[in-house]
Amino acid sequence: MTFGRIRGTTVLGSLMTMTTPTQPIAILPESECWKLMSSAALGRLVTAVDGQPEIFPVNFVVQNRTVLFRTAEGTKLISTAINHNVLFEVDDHNADEGWSVIVKGLARSLHTDDEIAEAERAQLLPWTATVKQHYVRIRPLSVTGRRFTFGSEPDREFTIA
Repeated sequence: MTFGRIRGTTVLGSLMTMTTPTQPIAILPESECWKLMSSAALGRLVTAVDGQPEIFPVNFVVQNRTVLFRTAEGTKLISTAINHNVLFEVDDHNADEGWSVIVKGLARSLHTDDEIAEAERAQLLPWTATVKQHYVRIRPLSVTGRRFTFGSEPDREFTIA
């Protein structure tokens, strides 16, 4: 039974406990962003095609703090060859909270035997029954993330003019 509140404390009978208000949005450190991305399998590649923004869902893996995905010949491969600057977004949620990570980086198709051998060690398999013989690696320029705590909208004060 709560008997009173004193500046960030809750008085329970004779026991006083500290309470910490929960922030609905928290900025994540980069290390946490990589950990969360490593736990996911589906992300979104954002690039430009003919000057227009495009977004593609892709399955991926994190390898050595880079994002690795496979693709067939087509728009994704061509757009990353023409425009190396990309965004990659990964997110997830449950009933209580969610998170989102955005990687701004440079995408490049892998060509050398060493690059392809390293990519193949990630054991990234296509989700669809199509041949995806091209590997693309995104080297990050920046990695940002946020965690969202879900809840009711706080009360708002209304003023009548």
